[in-house]
Amino acid sequence: MHLVNNSAKSKTTVIATTAHDVRVSVKRWRKSGKKIAFVPTMGNLHEGHLALVKAAFEVADHVIVSIFVNPTQFGENEDFGTYPRTFDEDKAKLARLGVDMIFAPTTGEIYPDSEKATCRITVTELSDILEGEFRPGFFTGVATVVNKLFNIVSPDIAIFGEKDYQQLLVIRKMVADLMLSVEILPVATVRETDGLAMSSRNGYLQDRERQRASNLYGVLQNLVNAVQAGIPIKEAESLAIRQLQEKSFTVDYVSVRQRHNLMPAVFGNTQLIVLAAVRIGETRLIDNIQFQQPNETFQGT
Repeated sequence: MHLVNNSAKSKTTVIATTAHDVRVSVKRWRKSGKKIAFVPTMGNLHEGHLALVKAAFEVADHVIVSIFVNPTQFGENEDFGTYPRTFDEDKAKLARLGVDMIFAPTTGEIYPDSEKATCRITVTELSDILEGEFRPGFFTGVATVVNKLFNIVSPDIAIFGEKDYQQLLVIRKMVADLMLSVEILPVATVRETDGLAMSSRNGYLQDRERQRASNLYGVLQNLVNAVQAGIPIKEAESLAIRQLQEKSFTVDYVSVRQRHNLMPAVFGNTQLIVLAAVRIGETRLIDNIQFQQPNETFQGT
């Protein structure tokens, strides 16, 4: 464990690499009656991550941020080996915000018997649709590592971004089913000025790909407007897919769902969300827009 001084915040950010070190600090804070917020990340931090950290400071006395590129949520042909790792830059950003602790464990600390031999947590149903269909095992890896981190940090509140909306629901379901005593606080998606949702993977985009990438948000906005105007959902989804393909995206899915459980929308549902996953070049992007549907214009599927 070592320290990073931050004169701007008149406090020191602790760098912890073991579960023991985290628990010692958390125990001390709890004895003082302090509330603890936790922000789990895989590093390569951008303004979207920092918005989560800022939200954490609004609801707690102490903030812990983890930086851990979790191998169990990457498929065989995914980018675990090349996922951007920028620890020094991340550490500086978090210190400037006054984060109390950065938990940066090794893979062996989280998976002492290897990631292949670990106990796994699967959140049924939610993990098998949309992202789960295209990335088998992804949400099992997410739920497993988040549960491990929760058991280490024991936070009062954990902060998650709404950009990864399905992940947010998976974590909420896991917390409810396992009766964990942590409140899950969502934070709205942070976007670039052209609407592209901030993501660590945006850095993979070539210049021309980056220019085209902002079209994803515009197409989803058009879909929301069409559904709210009374266009049947399936028709609106098909139109959005065609528009994306015309703009050189490869589309995994564009789907309007019930916001609370991601089941297909049916008559009477007013709290909806459209979720999308596309590829542009070698880069996979996801996004979503939550919206409210007036009953009088709902045409179902």
